[in-house]
Amino acid sequence: MQATSKMKGAETKAEKIIAEAKTKQSEVLLEAQTKALSIIEEAKKEDNRRRSEISELQSRLEKRETVFSQKLLELQDKQQQLYDKVNKVEEIKEKIKEIKEEQLSKLEKIAQMTKEEAKTVLFNNVESEVKEDLLNRINKLEKESNESLEEKSRDLLAGTMQRLASTYTAEITTTSVELPSDEMKGRIIGREGRNIKVIEQLTGTEIIVDDTPNVITVSGFSSIRRHIAKRALDKLILDGRIHPTKIEDAIEQAKKELAVDIKKAGEEAMYELGITGFDPKLVQIIGRLKYRTSYGQNALRHSVEVAHLSGMLAEELGADVSLAKKGGLLHDIGKAVDHEVQGTHPEIGANIGKKFGLSEDIIAPIETHHDDRPKGLISIIVKVADAISAARPGARHDSFEQYIYRLEELEKIATSFDGVDKAYAIQAGREIRVFVEAEKVDDLGSRNVAKEIALKIEQELKYPGEIKVSVIREMRVIEYAR
Repeated sequence: MQATSKMKGAETKAEKIIAEAKTKQSEVLLEAQTKALSIIEEAKKEDNRRRSEISELQSRLEKRETVFSQKLLELQDKQQQLYDKVNKVEEIKEKIKEIKEEQLSKLEKIAQMTKEEAKTVLFNNVESEVKEDLLNRINKLEKESNESLEEKSRDLLAGTMQRLASTYTAEITTTSVELPSDEMKGRIIGREGRNIKVIEQLTGTEIIVDDTPNVITVSGFSSIRRHIAKRALDKLILDGRIHPTKIEDAIEQAKKELAVDIKKAGEEAMYELGITGFDPKLVQIIGRLKYRTSYGQNALRHSVEVAHLSGMLAEELGADVSLAKKGGLLHDIGKAVDHEVQGTHPEIGANIGKKFGLSEDIIAPIETHHDDRPKGLISIIVKVADAISAARPGARHDSFEQYIYRLEELEKIATSFDGVDKAYAIQAGREIRVFVEAEKVDDLGSRNVAKEIALKIEQELKYPGEIKVSVIREMRVIEYAR
């Protein structure tokens, strides 16, 4: 019984649950239908709104298309009107041309000549009337121009020369060395003259020891050799120990110091001119001009003076001042090495400029400052500045330059022989000392070399009196005890 009652209770519950589920199902379906209807309604509203917007946009486009069509028609009308006007202008031009030709034809019939013939007659008449007046006017203008230019050039050169008032010092061929006492003369000469012989042999100079108190004189045409000898003597005198080995050390040290002095001289010249950008090796070559002379004039001071003058002239003429200064400073750079390199100093200088990558504007004045036709304005400026510097009263001595040239030629003749190591012209060119290599030339060969050199000097050089040729052969053997 209980089981039956429980089954009935369960069935009742199940039916109740099913009834509730069906109720909920109907409610959910009703709610879903309501939402669906709402969504459909909203979609219809949105569709209507979009249709309205599209209709409005289409209406606007139609209006714009109508306006555009009207404007296009107006443009076509205007274009047609323009074409009509152009045609009318062309017709008018043709009519004017016909009228001109008709008038010209009538004029030719009346004058009985063509247009070209009339033009020729007119020009001939005008030319004959004004020819004399034109010639007089042209001559007057040329004369006034030449006078004006000549006056301006004189003022320019005079002003430039007045602005630079540099001094010059005539170069000489001797250098004095002060001694603490006359007793030092004997120590410099050495036993049997061995010390003074070593000094003369290594420096290529002549040491003159005379009665002048506390002074000996170094003689030689090469300024570098004289300065090396003087520096070495000063060191030896200061040290007090004078013998061949010490002399050799002093001369080597003097050469090193002179190299430093040469570089410093080049740097000071560039600093004075305000020039920068040169290769250090080129600065060294510039410094060598300090110990080179030209017609008795110091080559470095001459080059600096030419650079100053070139800069002033360039400033007055509106040219590049920096290029003019560089060209002026380097115009004689070939003279720094012309003892060692074959060729004229302008050719050597141009090769140096090319080697160091200088611009053509700088190389041109170096190469053409002695030519009749310099290349470019800078070359002309440097040539004029060089002439101004050389033309100063007392600036140059031809006799000195000829003397130096004769001594240089004397040394070149001696060194041209095989086996000759060094050659020095001394005693104002009255003696040439030739040092031969002992390994290549024996004692008999030394005699032959002396004869051959003397014969070649007689054939190629002009000189007063006689020249003594001294050939020196020295064998030196060095070994080290370890």
